[in-house]
Amino acid sequence: MKSSKRDLLVLSRKASDEKEMEIEIEQLHNLLYTAESLENFSIANEIININKYKIIRNPARIQRIISRNKMRPFEFINNKN
Repeated sequence: MKSSKRDLLVLSRKASDEKEMEIEIEQLHNLLYTAESLENFSIANEIININKYKIIRNPARIQRIISRNKMRPFEFINNKN
């Protein structure tokens, strides 16, 4: 798996050695890597297009819109949660 470019703050009540901490961080990275995928992002969000008065919920269309370099004016990403 490719290296992560994120900063993680891991708080622990027990003092553990460095190897255990590295294993924990690797497991957190694996968990976040799958949770933060573009597919999961497009399922959890929708695009509100004020120009066309539409709400786009299709994950494939959301991925296409997000993959563009710039979003058009009055297109908003809205979390469904």
